[in-house]
Amino acid sequence: QVQLQESGPGLVKPSQTLSLTCTVSDGSISTDYYYWHWIRQPPGKGLEWIGYIRPSGSSAYYSPSLKSRTSISRDTAKNQFTLQLTSVTPEDTAVYYCTRAGGAGGDLEYWGKGTLVTVSS
Repeated sequence: QVQLQESGPGLVKPSQTLSLTCTVSDGSISTDYYYWHWIRQPPGKGLEWIGYIRPSGSSAYYSPSLKSRTSISRDTAKNQFTLQLTSVTPEDTAVYYCTRAGGAGGDLEYWGKGTLVTVSS
């Protein structure tokens, strides 16, 4: 079954850009069906959806509250997709997850284990 693994710096300074990569195994991100999402969970809080990239990879859709600072892209050669979040603050401290959904509006079927990103000077 498909496996997802997040990677990236565990510590980012305020005002900098958070960059994370999700490496997908045993499944192609180019498959014309699956949507690839980023989710986060701040300490002591619930899950927050960040956005997804469409199967075609031609466009992405973001949470309105994060849209101005978020970019999701993919690298089909490496079978990876990435998250960039600009101008971070301590409120962006969270465990970040990459996930896969079957179809538009589908359930988030597979999740990575998550990676903690702390925003601090």
